[in-house]
Amino acid sequence: MFLNILVAVDGSDHAAQALRTAAQLASEEHARMTLITAVPPTPALAQVTASGAALAEVAHLMGDAGRQIRGQVDELPDDISITTVVVSGHPAPKILAQLREGNHDLLVMGTRGLGRVGSALLGSVSQAVLHEAEVPVLVVRGPRAAASSQASDR
Repeated sequence: MFLNILVAVDGSDHAAQALRTAAQLASEEHARMTLITAVPPTPALAQVTASGAALAEVAHLMGDAGRQIRGQVDELPDDISITTVVVSGHPAPKILAQLREGNHDLLVMGTRGLGRVGSALLGSVSQAVLHEAEVPVLVVRGPRAAASSQASDR
């Protein structure tokens, strides 16, 4: 039984499917859910050459991520307790830190992420999280159509 579920979201179809799966679990188990989005850091060169502009860009991306999460939360059932977290940094360490700090007992994430905010959830991020997580990790595959269209875009 899971009572405190962390869901990594990034705007991709895979993350949206992970969120729907987590919401169903949370509803059935009467669990709390925390959604996390990590906005990748600004490249160091941009920070050195235009620190004011770089900070403004990070603030803009974090605002976009917050709006994106709010939109996804609005689509979920009202009977689920939901907290949202938007952080700046590389996704894998931020997700792992939230797992520890939030005392979550399950992580749900998509198999791959190609979201608007730029975080990538499988490939390197999911692999890193799977190897380091101290709780069960449920990796959810996105819709078949999304998977095949993303593969053909490469």
